[in-house]
Amino acid sequence: MEKFIAEIAQRIIAGGSITPEEAVRLTEAEGSAIYDLFRAATRVKEHFVGNEVHLCSIINAKSGRCAENCAFCAQSSHHTTDAPVYPLVQEDQMVECAKTAETNGSACFGIITSGTTVKGQELEQILAALRRIRKETTILPSCSLGIIDEETALKLKDAGMDTYHHNLETAESFFPNICTTHEYREDVETVRAVKKAGVKVCSGGIFGMGESAAQRVEMAFTLKELDVDSVPMNFLNPIDGTRLEGAALISAMECLKTIAVYRLILPEKRITICGGREKNLRDLQSWIFFAGANGTMIGNYLTTLGRNVDTDLTMFSDLGLTTVMCAH
Repeated sequence: MEKFIAEIAQRIIAGGSITPEEAVRLTEAEGSAIYDLFRAATRVKEHFVGNEVHLCSIINAKSGRCAENCAFCAQSSHHTTDAPVYPLVQEDQMVECAKTAETNGSACFGIITSGTTVKGQELEQILAALRRIRKETTILPSCSLGIIDEETALKLKDAGMDTYHHNLETAESFFPNICTTHEYREDVETVRAVKKAGVKVCSGGIFGMGESAAQRVEMAFTLKELDVDSVPMNFLNPIDGTRLEGAALISAMECLKTIAVYRLILPEKRITICGGREKNLRDLQSWIFFAGANGTMIGNYLTTLGRNVDTDLTMFSDLGLTTVMCAH
């Protein structure tokens, strides 16, 4: 396995690529081979994207009452949870949260809403917030508003949106186990519509929902084919009241191996570790960078608390990592 991993890394650095079959084999690394995999991911990361860390923050701008039945989601109307429920927040609140994220060192600020899509007056309010964020801060705003078309993407782009976030969540072959209220192709078409509008796309998923290692690889190759710009990786934090409330956490090493394999499949992409890192990785959170990640979310998530921002900033400093600063 050690020789196999070294050959894969060298091939990727030389401009080659990895096959799905090879990627699945890498997920089977055990013992000391796991550390060989991490070293390979680090080499590939430093060759293609350097040693900077990209930080992002979000606001849960509209929470709860979502008609979709995603098995993991605390905001689904199909579940009974303690998640907050409120309509779209005011423009001023979105802008103030963007300013706080900028102060904390985030380079990207995401406006996230629950629901299948956003339109009408809600969309206009978000467009107004985007214009102000662009005018009053140096942070790059992004949005995650569900399933949208090219026309909506263009409106968001014209208002100043830098990136659109739309997760595929899992592999197409596993998706029916997670969501049945819309089809996988609708998510793929959203990514393509946004790309067609000339907007960067952030798209990834959640790991630990019962999918196989091969299905994790399947999603990675879908993201590769779609040529997304950045890949957020979340690890399931089971929420009481959801269909996945009884799911067991995947091990920290399993999380790290998945990150490393994604780096080898997607060598030039930003790989950002987001929700669930505190619960799943615990004391090994700093290892995400050795496993190939070059970004992480700081602050709170949609319905769960994140780690203290100062604690994360100290971690980056202790590791000798440089964070990407805000800039248009």
